[in-house]
Amino acid sequence: MKRILLLTRPICPPWDEGSKDFAYTLAKHARDFEVHLLTFGKVADLPESVVQHSIYTSPKWDFGQKVRAYLFLVREFLIKGGKDYDILHSFFTPTKLNVFALKLCLRNKKLKTIQTLATLRDDIYSDEQIKKIIHADLIIAYSDYAKEKLEKMGFGNVKRIYPGIDINLFSPAPKNPELMKKYETSESDFVINYTGEYLRLGDMDDIAPVFSELSKENKNFKLHLAVRVKNQADAEKKEEVKKEFKKEGVLDRVAFLDDGGYTMEQIYNLCDISIFPARTMAGKFDIPLVVPEAMACGKPVITSNIPRLRYFLNDENSLLIEPGDRRALKDNILYLHSSPEARRELGDKGMEFARENFDIKKIVKEYEEVYENVISNS
Repeated sequence: MKRILLLTRPICPPWDEGSKDFAYTLAKHARDFEVHLLTFGKVADLPESVVQHSIYTSPKWDFGQKVRAYLFLVREFLIKGGKDYDILHSFFTPTKLNVFALKLCLRNKKLKTIQTLATLRDDIYSDEQIKKIIHADLIIAYSDYAKEKLEKMGFGNVKRIYPGIDINLFSPAPKNPELMKKYETSESDFVINYTGEYLRLGDMDDIAPVFSELSKENKNFKLHLAVRVKNQADAEKKEEVKKEFKKEGVLDRVAFLDDGGYTMEQIYNLCDISIFPARTMAGKFDIPLVVPEAMACGKPVITSNIPRLRYFLNDENSLLIEPGDRRALKDNILYLHSSPEARRELGDKGMEFARENFDIKKIVKEYEEVYENVISNS
C-alpha cells in the first residue's frame, strides 16, 4: 500500500477549520492508500490504514506548533531520508517561509510532492512571488479561479479538485432539542445562521445593523453566530458587536455559538437560512466550506457576489448580493422568511449542487486517481 503523508496544522477536534477538517475527512475515507496524519493527541473514528503521528502539543497553530512540524520534517526527511513515504501532500497555504523550510527538508528525489492550495493569497503576493512559492510536482487548486490564474502564469501541472464534505453528516436533520434549549431557540424562531469571521471578511459590520432592524420589526428573528474567536482582535470585535446588539435592545435575540459544544452539521440544521455576505475574500479559502456544508443540509444561502464565489455559486443555487449592500441583505432575508416555498426550492437546489460536487466519496476517488498517477509517473 502506497504511503501518503498529509502535511497539515494539528488534526484534532473541534472540526471548525477548513484545511484540517478536509484533511481529516480525506484520511477517514481513503481506502487504497496508507495515510499519515499529524495530530494533537489520538483522533478517534479513523480506520487502521491511517497512521497518526501525535507530534503537536496544542490544537492552536502557533509558533511552537510550527516548530514541531518542522522538526518532524527534519527527522523524517533529512535524518531518515523520507523512506517511509511515497508522497508528501501539503495542505498549507504557501508562504515564503514555510516553502523555504520545506525545500530544505526535501532532499529525497524519489519522493513526489503535491500541494493543495485553498487560496493563492494573490492579495499579498504578485504573480512573480507566487511562482517562487509554488514548488510541488502537482498543484491541486480548490477553485477554477486559482486554476485559471496559475495556468495563465505558465503552470501546466495544475488540477482543480473541490474540497470534500461528508454528506452522510451534512444532510437535513431535525433540530437538536438540547442545543435549542442551550441557545434559547424555539420552534417559532426564524433562525439566521452566520458561520464566518468577526474581522477578516468585513461583513460583521453589515450583519449586526441588518439583524437589529429585522429583530425590531419581527421578534421571531433569531441570529446564530457560529464564529470562532481566533485572537484578541476577534475577541474585541465580539464584545463590540455584543455592545451594539445590547444598545439596540436585541441582544436576547442573538446566540453566540463558539464554545465548541456542538457539531457543525447540528448548527446548520438549527437554522432556516445561512448567510455569508463577505465584503472581501482576502486571505480566505476560495471555497469556504461553510457554504457547501450549509447547502448540503438543505439550507438556502445568501452570499456575496464576489468573483471567487461566483466560480461555484450562481442564481440557481444561491441568492447573490453585492458586497456591503445592507438593503439587499435585508430584502433577501425577508423574501426567504415570507416564502417557505422559495426557501424549500432554493434549499433543494443547493443541496443537489453540494451533493453532486462536494461529496467526499467523489473527492476521495479523484485524489486516489491523482496519487496513482503521480506515483506511476515517478
